[in-house]
Amino acid sequence: MSKRRRIISSESVTEGHPDKMCDIISDAILDEALRQDKYSRVAVETSTKNGGVMVFGEMTTKGYVDIPSVVRDAIKDIGYTDSSYGIEWETCSVWVQITAQSPDISQGVSEGKGLHKKQGAGDQGMMYGFACNETKELMPLPITLAHKLAKKLSDARKNGDISYLRPDGKSQVSIEYDKNGKPLRADTIVVSTQHDGMISHDRIRKDILEGVIKPVCNKWIDKDTIFHVNPTGAFVRGGPYADAGLTGRKIIVDTYGGVGRHGGGAFSGKDPTKVDRSAAYAVRYIAKNIVAAGIADKCEIQLAFAIGVAEPVSINIDCFGTNKIPIYKIEDIVREFFPLTPSEIIRHLDLRRPIFKKTAAYGHFGRNDPDFTWEKTDKADLIRKEAGLKK
Repeated sequence: MSKRRRIISSESVTEGHPDKMCDIISDAILDEALRQDKYSRVAVETSTKNGGVMVFGEMTTKGYVDIPSVVRDAIKDIGYTDSSYGIEWETCSVWVQITAQSPDISQGVSEGKGLHKKQGAGDQGMMYGFACNETKELMPLPITLAHKLAKKLSDARKNGDISYLRPDGKSQVSIEYDKNGKPLRADTIVVSTQHDGMISHDRIRKDILEGVIKPVCNKWIDKDTIFHVNPTGAFVRGGPYADAGLTGRKIIVDTYGGVGRHGGGAFSGKDPTKVDRSAAYAVRYIAKNIVAAGIADKCEIQLAFAIGVAEPVSINIDCFGTNKIPIYKIEDIVREFFPLTPSEIIRHLDLRRPIFKKTAAYGHFGRNDPDFTWEKTDKADLIRKEAGLKK
């Protein structure tokens, strides 16, 4: 009888991918609004195709955001400096359709207003947070490596290490696990990168293998690992010329790479009163501290909210049988020591800051950056003590 292998795959994309470009633009607009007015209410989407960008949504702020300038600066920072790449920052058209936030929504998220008076959630929905102990980032290995590959690919372009690269690109990593759920090896690694014309596929494959894949994944590569580099044979036409882009189409890339569930709400372009974003950060914070404390090897938290209501309508915890103490005790710890209402989450994680543009590419979770407050494990010792576990 053949042994069945368990393989899990996750993908990432570079900042020049059209969808991710739109996430970055939406968050750049949010950051500029928060920089001028930390209480700005923003829910902005971006779309792009060919040489055009459309920004649409709602914004209420005391500041003034020069949206076309923010859009162009973001596109320039990504690296779209030549129209042959798929769009060009100076000559692209920018179309803006933005109105003020609906007063019916506004009263539900404003303290002292609305039916319930407390600052409520900016929308209904459920948010999931996840952590596991298979990497030092307490993230699943496939998405961790996929993000690092995408970032390495962009760095190789920006630093000039591989001079013919262009902004658009993707990565995908398939990891084989043993019967106990521990990662064993990289089964398949895929990197697709936009490039200048007249560059041979053999050269691209060699440069990407040596300059991108091996430096990131060498620990997990063995003699049987399969590599696919630009598997169609060429990737010259890219960016919005090759594919339309839209905010919020890479929500699995943004979170856990398909390991764990997803509530469906996107993050980018939304201020922290929107629980799609802030509560997703909060449940990552909770799950990560639970795993860091050692009371579970794997943890998934779900919160659900009703629009205009402060307290979550439900909390669900799943440790997939790895918990060292009963789930009900973990829930008691969560309720006692972690922020669960929108105002508590915003205050505890200090989310009224212009920090969101840099979250938009290479994952919102598992990154070592002091502005990513939801990645702290500052409650791990407290949880361990409450659970009665030794360090």
